[in-house]
Amino acid sequence: MTERDLQMIPYPLGAHFEMDRIRFSFASKKEQCGVILYDRNSGRRLKRLPFSQKERIGNIYCKYIEGVDPKQTAYQFYEEDRILPDERARVFIGRHVYGRERDSRDLKAGFLKAGFDWQGDVRPHIPYEECVCYCMHVRGFTRHTSSGVADRGTFRGMTEKIPYLLESGITTVELQPAYEFMEVPCREAHRGSASQGVVLAKGPELEPPRRLNYWGYKKGYYYMPKAAYAAGEDAATEFKEMVRAFHANGMEIVMQFYFPNDVKEQEIPEILRFWVLEYHVDGFHLMGERLPTTVIARDELLADTKLWYYGFDTDAVYGREEGPKSPNLAAYRDDYLYTMRKYLKGDEDMLQSVLYQMRHIPHREACIHYLTNYYGLTLMDLVSYDRKHNEPNGEDNRDGNPSNFSWNCGEEGSSRRKKILLLRRKQIKNAICLLLLGQGTPLIFMGDEFGNSQKGNNNPYCHDSSVTWLDWRDLERNSEIYDFWKRMVRLRKEHPILRRREEFRLMDYSSCGYPDLSYHGQNAWRPQLESYNRHVGIMYCGKYAKKEDGGEDAFFYLAMNMYWEPQRLGLPKLPKGLKWKRIVCTDTACEGLTAGPSDPADLKETPEETEQRIPARTIELFMSVSELPDGGERTAKPKKRAGSRKK
Repeated sequence: MTERDLQMIPYPLGAHFEMDRIRFSFASKKEQCGVILYDRNSGRRLKRLPFSQKERIGNIYCKYIEGVDPKQTAYQFYEEDRILPDERARVFIGRHVYGRERDSRDLKAGFLKAGFDWQGDVRPHIPYEECVCYCMHVRGFTRHTSSGVADRGTFRGMTEKIPYLLESGITTVELQPAYEFMEVPCREAHRGSASQGVVLAKGPELEPPRRLNYWGYKKGYYYMPKAAYAAGEDAATEFKEMVRAFHANGMEIVMQFYFPNDVKEQEIPEILRFWVLEYHVDGFHLMGERLPTTVIARDELLADTKLWYYGFDTDAVYGREEGPKSPNLAAYRDDYLYTMRKYLKGDEDMLQSVLYQMRHIPHREACIHYLTNYYGLTLMDLVSYDRKHNEPNGEDNRDGNPSNFSWNCGEEGSSRRKKILLLRRKQIKNAICLLLLGQGTPLIFMGDEFGNSQKGNNNPYCHDSSVTWLDWRDLERNSEIYDFWKRMVRLRKEHPILRRREEFRLMDYSSCGYPDLSYHGQNAWRPQLESYNRHVGIMYCGKYAKKEDGGEDAFFYLAMNMYWEPQRLGLPKLPKGLKWKRIVCTDTACEGLTAGPSDPADLKETPEETEQRIPARTIELFMSVSELPDGGERTAKPKKRAGSRKK
């Protein structure tokens, strides 16, 4: 290969150490542009190297420079009289303090350290039906003093909280933007956009207010972790250490990437491949409007990487092929959120939509289900506020979605009335049941498992404060909610019938005498789905799922009543040798719940009547158990129910 050949291979763009030399590639329509080299330690300028027209192909300049030590060198590009940071830099040198203004001219790029010891790291590749997802903001998760970690608000702080996440049953963590972005916009680049955040300082009267972008949904430097989320100066190494630690504990990291319309579509797959290869991340939540999702989904390197988007054109991705047995694609949208919120607060004409959302799994992809997320009200606020309270954002409460479908249970905001507090706890438990006892992959936002509140703010994009930082003292204050969450997660994980890979057919296609899924009203097998009803029974037949030991799973009957008065629901007859036991009840009159057969002493006796009275705004769960005193199980087949169907 000749010198000329080496100089005319411009991709990938940016700066890369190759064959004892550094290759600089820069896209520009200007004729006067080049590279400025600096001493990495002192910041002193070393050289100014212009590109020549002979080093140009199209609008890309490419130059090889020898005799430069990447460990001691930093660089920037220039274009006429402007100094530009490398948009594709792998690291910016120096320590960055969160919230402190940075001038783009000070963003000098360096080179990644080579030779990170991954210690045999292997990505877990957890199937969607086994995932319990947890969306979090890296800084907000541990920044509060109550978090108890040494490095608060950092990747290391996340690593310190791995035992807590494991205890909570979390398998997959979704990170709000953790790539490099400017949380404080440069003063000269500010245009007064309301989407950029809260006022930091008023400044001169004629100067528009400067705002903080806490969330980070803006164009960023997509090839590096956010420096301010690192405890030290080496964010790249700390991010890798975090990923390695998560994988060692069988957990996954999924990153959100927001791509505005001015990001070139052809570069997006390159960015994603880089994070898989360099940082071993497990997936991406793609955010933006005109994204090449079909191209990304068909990328061979990303074939086993989790990809989340509003929805994928699976026909375009797979053609006539069946698709993978364990899909990597997942639909991530708000349909489930709004349906379940309306039902939770007792809106009419919701049963049909609720039953569909609880059983539906799209063809050849998974679906992510959530009642709360980083936007909108937290789970505690969902049952504590009728209206959004975004006054601290400085926009006269005009920002944020006005339609939250929330209910304050009788009093707006914090309350000391016992009746209201009990009702709120019940509603939170109901929400947890809806999320974890339906199909699809459940996701919650950080802190919802122990009642975190943002004081009714449904759009805290601009707050780096106690509004958005988790107050870990709530873990003790709301221990009842947290215990309920953990037990429901354990129940879901123990029983595969509650987390199927494929959608239920509502048919007896195995000729066992029961359909895989069935609906019931006051009389078994006769659902009452009229628009004015808010109660229904759902039976999962365990014969359609195998446990780890190869045996059949249990039957489950989910009784849901979101009406403000008690309702009656009929329990179907079980196969001979089995009987119903109530294991979950969200009503305050109940004694609580068990995590299932692993705690048989906690099982609650169920009256022999086949019709059960379900209290107002309550969810109960019944499980089949053996009638034999030694816990054995008869295997006699039941008589076929009239009208049952088989394939």
